[in-house]
Amino acid sequence: MTGHRLTKLSVAIGLSIATSSALASPQSFMSARSFGMGGTGVAVAAPSDAPAENPAMMAADHHSWNDDFGLTLPSVNVRAADEEETIDQVDDIQDAIDRFDQIDRTSNPEDAQAIAGDLLERLDAFDGDTLRANLGLGVGFAVPSKKLSVGFFTTGNLTATVRGELDENDRQTLQDIVDLDPNNPADLAELQAANLDEDLDSRGRILASGIVEAGISLAHSLKLNNGNELQLGVSPKYVELRTFQYTETVSGFEDDEFDGDQYQTDKSGFNLDIGAAYAFGDEKQWNAGIVVKNLIPMELDSAASRPELGEEVRTLELNPMATAGIAHKSEYHVVTAEIDLTKKEAFGFEDDTQWAALGAEFDAFRYAQLRFGVRHNLASNEDNDGIEEKTQFTAGLGLNIVGVRLDLGALYSDADVGAALELGTAF
Repeated sequence: MTGHRLTKLSVAIGLSIATSSALASPQSFMSARSFGMGGTGVAVAAPSDAPAENPAMMAADHHSWNDDFGLTLPSVNVRAADEEETIDQVDDIQDAIDRFDQIDRTSNPEDAQAIAGDLLERLDAFDGDTLRANLGLGVGFAVPSKKLSVGFFTTGNLTATVRGELDENDRQTLQDIVDLDPNNPADLAELQAANLDEDLDSRGRILASGIVEAGISLAHSLKLNNGNELQLGVSPKYVELRTFQYTETVSGFEDDEFDGDQYQTDKSGFNLDIGAAYAFGDEKQWNAGIVVKNLIPMELDSAASRPELGEEVRTLELNPMATAGIAHKSEYHVVTAEIDLTKKEAFGFEDDTQWAALGAEFDAFRYAQLRFGVRHNLASNEDNDGIEEKTQFTAGLGLNIVGVRLDLGALYSDADVGAALELGTAF
């Protein structure tokens, strides 16, 4: 499985899911603004972001230049984690197999044995190494109002993980080749008969999971007896779950064998998000928010078409997720803190997640915004089934030029790098 082939595989996974509706994943979608502010948004979402982040925020107080209409078209973000350069390892393993099969083992038996020894070391290092990639896409608009705000959104993320697995029989097969005596005719004949393309069962395993969401959002602001305002919002939505599981030996991978229906499962249904926001303080400079997403639990079992290679049925669960936040704001700044009240169980070779985050935005007279954020995963643990997600640092930049809004975001951690881009307008 060369790096080129693995790249084609990643593209094919995306196209396979995209042609069925959209790209998707269990992780909640983040706008580029949220991306740059540590993933926050429950208490600070702009109108066009609110349908996907907290529908109640559509009816909250916003700047006068974006409280009539908001449009996002589109918002894209990507993240990748590859601590052990997994793709490069796959490429090197495939090259070693090709060199062994092509070498003249009659005249160069020692060289062939050296290649087998090198391949054993590479497969041993490859065992358990993981690559994770996330791709998100979102579109939305909102018409804010104190009486009845209306919005629409469609969002999703694709999460794909790739893991290497060493088959213990391969360890013995390669060690036997290394231990052969080239001066012994029987051993030399065995060396000549070896065919690593067929003999090796070490494998690469790809797991992808997704959720596509499309819905409408409604919000209303209530004036309380104490003079403060409470916003309530709801987002009925259509949800589609998808899983993809594909396993193949490193020597037997073929580019046209991973797009069959036997590797995919899907399920759809209706669900609901609800949210609330509360503005308080002498100048309503404080805002608290809470959102509960996916009130109706859903789950989907993956396919397991290759049990002989260790595939097993995995369950993708979409459970209710609650997040709360608080923010302090003025004409020129926003500072917010946010925490997930529930934990998201991992699907595939990932870490469980439960984020606590801080974010800030500094505004320069509407025309430019500078953003920073940090978030820490309270659920991260060393016993997870894949790459750990611990503390992530983010930054972002917003530009508003003649009515067109451009938002950029960046993310960095010990494991991840990421970026976000969003176009839109607001008035």
